[in-house]
Amino acid sequence: MPFQKVQPEKLSASVVRQIEKLILRGILTPGERLPSERELAERLGVSRPSLRDAIADLQYKGLLAAKAGSGIFVADVLGSAFSPALIELFATHNEAVFDYLSFRRDMEGLAAERAARFGSDADLAFIQTIFDKMVAAGDPSLSDEAASLDAQFHSAIMDASHNVIMLHMMRSMFDLLHQGVFYNRRIMFSQHITYDALLGQHRDINTALQARDPTAARAAVETHLDYVKQALADHQKSEANAAVAQQRLQHEAEKG
Repeated sequence: MPFQKVQPEKLSASVVRQIEKLILRGILTPGERLPSERELAERLGVSRPSLRDAIADLQYKGLLAAKAGSGIFVADVLGSAFSPALIELFATHNEAVFDYLSFRRDMEGLAAERAARFGSDADLAFIQTIFDKMVAAGDPSLSDEAASLDAQFHSAIMDASHNVIMLHMMRSMFDLLHQGVFYNRRIMFSQHITYDALLGQHRDINTALQARDPTAARAAVETHLDYVKQALADHQKSEANAAVAQQRLQHEAEKG
């Protein structure tokens, strides 16, 4: 018979598995500092030597990293899905910008649909909390906090989709946006997206999610990102027109 004796598991192995799951599910994020050794051992209910064994194992796997004098941190496991050379191409070619928004439209629409179906009550409560903070923070073109909350709102929907592959892939994509690889959000918001329209679109997304309406949630996300895509196109057209006008003005001045 294909049975084997059950081997007792070391406590450190249980700790490793628990921390791995927290990283996999996006609960522990890159750069996040773990509690002190004493506090973490107490929380986990293990001895400090067992915890040290687990931490060493996770460091060997590249999931945790020690910083001298600072503690233990979640390693930069997210990284980027793209090479530096390809990121440079993204930053210098407009077609990549619009393809990025189209990709986000498809992926975030699916995530919103999944969040409405599979998100827990806690997931939806968190999304509601972020939305309430967005309302309080005001115009994202005037505040770094408001712009950050906008990104957090979209990330929370990804988290609530409960698909770890989608979660980590989209966090990598969002990281490129935060770096300004695709466009400068603050500049675009200030010139071509009105705060009322933006807030209304986020309200529609949140309302559909809280009602657990998958079809409406996906449609609301798609409408929002279509609006952002058009606003970006308008912004780029405006910049091109301004450059032509400046050439005309300069040419006329040189004639005079």
